[in-house]
Amino acid sequence: MNRTLPAILVAIGLLAVLAGSSLFVVTQAEQALVLRLGAHRATIKEPGLHFKLPFIEDVVRYDLRLLALEPPAEEITLNDQKRIVVDTFTRYRIADPLKYYQALRNETTARGQMSQVVTSALRRVLGQVMLPSLLSDERAKIMEDIQKEVAERAAPYGITIVDVRIRRADLPDEISQSIYDRMKSERERQAKELRAQGYEWGQQIRSRADRERTVILAEAARQANFLRAQGDTESSRIYNDAYGRDARFYDFYRSLEAYRKALGEGTTMVLSPDSQFFRHFQGPSHR
Repeated sequence: MNRTLPAILVAIGLLAVLAGSSLFVVTQAEQALVLRLGAHRATIKEPGLHFKLPFIEDVVRYDLRLLALEPPAEEITLNDQKRIVVDTFTRYRIADPLKYYQALRNETTARGQMSQVVTSALRRVLGQVMLPSLLSDERAKIMEDIQKEVAERAAPYGITIVDVRIRRADLPDEISQSIYDRMKSERERQAKELRAQGYEWGQQIRSRADRERTVILAEAARQANFLRAQGDTESSRIYNDAYGRDARFYDFYRSLEAYRKALGEGTTMVLSPDSQFFRHFQGPSHR
């Protein structure tokens, strides 16, 4: 028994290693190639547990899901010699893993090759169109042509193209800066014209206001002089009427007005005692 137990354990270990090397699992998101000494033996797309010969067969797994490719933005010259920077994305699927393995081997190589295919298709198709077409309803037809060419060139690699889209199409930085500078210069020119026009309108408004002010002041002065003359005439008439009714009272009233104006605070007057100015202080005989 002591000699049999280690042999059983070794046998169980060998069986475990053999089972681990013979069985493999393919998930729902995967597809696999079984290669016997580097040669293709089987393509497996059904998920589950599968068998291979240990040590002489290998399994290469590829994604069965939709994959995304986003190559770097490319500067492309259009048919009207306008340059644009195009940023694209591509959706594709590995339809034939055997062709994919034979042509590209791994995902890193596949992405590099597909980036070149997409860029080449973009340059060929967009090089035949003008910028207004790319910004119009013709864009859908242009994208259809690009996708068709990419699909044809990707088919030998076992790849099916689902979609190719232009995410952004911008002008190069130096062209954008030039356009910005032109727009800035145009806005500055318009601003100067508007300021000059505003200054001219301001001058006209000020001139018109000054003219109207002069007219209004002249009319006001004329009206004031007219009213002042009427007042003086009415005042003289009233004074004359008062003087005609009682000349002595009128003379006394006018003298009091003269006293009030002449004998103010701090006033010093040197007059003869019998001066006519103070006649009303000298008794009735002097009036």
